Amino acid sequence: MEKEKAAYIAGFLDGDGCIMLQLIYRKDYLLGYQIRASIVFYQKQQNRYYLEWLKQKLGDGYIRNRGDGMSEYTIVGIQSVRRILEMLKPYLVLKRKHVKVALYVLEKMPGTGRKMRPEVLLKLAKYVDKFATLNYSKKRTNTSKEVTRFLLSHKLLRSRRD
Repeated sequence: MEKEKAAYIAGFLDGDGCIMLQLIYRKDYLLGYQIRASIVFYQKQQNRYYLEWLKQKLGDGYIRNRGDGMSEYTIVGIQSVRRILEMLKPYLVLKRKHVKVALYVLEKMPGTGRKMRPEVLLKLAKYVDKFATLNYSKKRTNTSKEVTRFLLSHKLLRSRRD
């Protein structure tokens, strides 16, 4: 992508976007939690065509209209989010710290064929907690403390007292 377009998209993300790392509880997961990475751009529905343009340029994700007159363009997934953050990183201003922490977490995520180990999940969950302090999180309930409780209660992690 040309530098000018990447810089424009970075400015869009700085102003009308959000980078998220979330701990998602999944009862069917061995470790109970997964780390979800996403990037979301927001616009009024009347300006949805900007989001369509973004999707064409970035290639991944989906667009939906919310019930409050807003549209969201959401990109989810470790590889997609990492690729886009790497591309926009040189041009971001407001979300520079977000990108630093997010890329650290995404780089430490196990790749294809490798399973997440409990110790790694817990370490990364603590970075997700740190990341949450950079965003305006309203009602975050899944934290590294919850991950620790789950891993200990399912005997997937030894307590320091053992």
